[in-house]
Amino acid sequence: MKAKTYTLGICLLLLLTTACKNDKKPLVLVTTDDEITKFYTSHLNNCIQYLEAMKGANQAEYNIDLYKKARFKFKAIEPILSAIDKNNYKSLNAPNILQVQEEDLTDVKIRNPFGFQVIEELLFGAETDSLALYNAIDLTKNRLKLLEKNTQINLKDHHLIWLFRNQIVRTATTGITGFDSPVLGQSLLESQITYQTLIDLTELLESKFSSNTLYVALIDSFKNSISTLQHDFDSFDRYRFIQNYTDKQLELLVKVQKDWNVEFPFEMAISNEATSLFDSNTLNIFYFSDYKSDTLRLKEKQLLGKQLFNDKMLSKNYKMACATCHIKDKAFTDGKKTFDGNQIRNTPSLRYAAYQQTFFMDGRSGSLEGQIVGVADNHDEFNLPMDSITNRVLKKQPYKIQFDSLYQGKRMEYNVRHAIASYIRTLNSFDSKFDKNVNGLEDTLTEEEISGFNLFMGKAVCATCHFAPLFNGTVPPDYKDTEMELIGVPEQNDTINALISSDLGRYNMFKTAQRKHFFKTPTVRNVEKTSPYMHNGVYTTLEQVVDFYNRGGGQGIGIEAAYQTLPFDNLALTEKEQASLVAFMKTLTDSE
Repeated sequence: MKAKTYTLGICLLLLLTTACKNDKKPLVLVTTDDEITKFYTSHLNNCIQYLEAMKGANQAEYNIDLYKKARFKFKAIEPILSAIDKNNYKSLNAPNILQVQEEDLTDVKIRNPFGFQVIEELLFGAETDSLALYNAIDLTKNRLKLLEKNTQINLKDHHLIWLFRNQIVRTATTGITGFDSPVLGQSLLESQITYQTLIDLTELLESKFSSNTLYVALIDSFKNSISTLQHDFDSFDRYRFIQNYTDKQLELLVKVQKDWNVEFPFEMAISNEATSLFDSNTLNIFYFSDYKSDTLRLKEKQLLGKQLFNDKMLSKNYKMACATCHIKDKAFTDGKKTFDGNQIRNTPSLRYAAYQQTFFMDGRSGSLEGQIVGVADNHDEFNLPMDSITNRVLKKQPYKIQFDSLYQGKRMEYNVRHAIASYIRTLNSFDSKFDKNVNGLEDTLTEEEISGFNLFMGKAVCATCHFAPLFNGTVPPDYKDTEMELIGVPEQNDTINALISSDLGRYNMFKTAQRKHFFKTPTVRNVEKTSPYMHNGVYTTLEQVVDFYNRGGGQGIGIEAAYQTLPFDNLALTEKEQASLVAFMKTLTDSE
């Protein structure tokens, strides 16, 4: 018997050896990338099949059931797709809002959206437009087929850490807010699905862990997140979810990357060492700058920028400095409807201004350095070209000595702008009452304030435009886009005969009709100190602002705005809920 077994083994070995010689291919072991690819393509294929089945279905309930199954499969691959193909993920998960890309006056692209949110809204419309529905299904399905055909997954260890970190942050900042499930409102269920994917991926990566304790702790945290997410949307406690799960998972992830000995080639928007969502070190400030290399002797450059920020020499008549309109005690605003009545727009806060991809309320500048040029050229502001400002600065000996020392005398006009911008990039302390409490440094939040945060992040859908932790329009977790919205702000505080503000906003840049009255989404941080509100200063209290949104924005007060971007008709918030929202927003005032 042993001889037969031995002979059989020899024969098999000879066959394998002969096959290898004939094919000239070594035996290939299954890799982690292969397993992840198998997982990804299986869910992707199922997603396509469900969408294809919808095309032939005539019954509404059957269509909805198929859509949900397709959507769940899409959510299952979200962590992977968003890591390997950010642009296609963004398109497939985009809101049902006209897509406008404006590069310059000769290159304006207007595209109808497609993807899951479009299908969802068409399915649940008052009257189903079958042709539009099937067209949206086809576009979505064909894009998914293209993804399936071109799937290539090659994830190094640092890519995997980024994948996990981004998904944890995405869940906390958009997943649990209703951002991408505006009609069905199944965000918490979908977040459970993405967490299950993180569990599946962790199990595939088990061999990478040298610490079994850490491996088990990560999986347990993901499983506990799923259990906690089994809750109704409106009453879900997002505050404690972030404390107990989001932040704990970020901490675990830092331990994982040490356990794996991960070396990062660079840092993305979220710090490679982030351990809390609401922390001054969570976001990489230089990710938001085009001038990432100018960090040598940075603190000295920031101090120089602070001097320039407060120097009236920068304006033509020597009467205005940056600090004239941006007053520190008012969170770097001026407390006026518009500055001295000469400006057409309210002075925005410079707190957290650095965490954006576009600047000015109409997004006409792509950097803080570029924004300074706009102020210099404005006849109602500095009214002095940058070359003239630079000449003035260099004629002042103390400035000249500092610039020669810090910048070696090169690109002087740029250096003046860079110094001021470097100072503005320091105006982010993340030390508000809310920050201290959510990070466990204090226990002073009232139940009303916590309720207000949960409303902001949930039922009141504020966080679908004002994304935590910045509470501005820069979309996490990639932070590549700062959104602009049309909310229908009125010319006067009027709810009876309201007329939309005469300021056309973004439209003035490219004359794109579909962008009339669009403005950048500002931060809500320090909002208690930045009254009056909106681009025209039309509202003087936070209560008025909340009332405006509660009514449904401009459309709720009779303003016809075809492209209004608010994801609701009205909020139907009680007076108590509105008061809680205001109470929460006041906790975002920095301690400085």
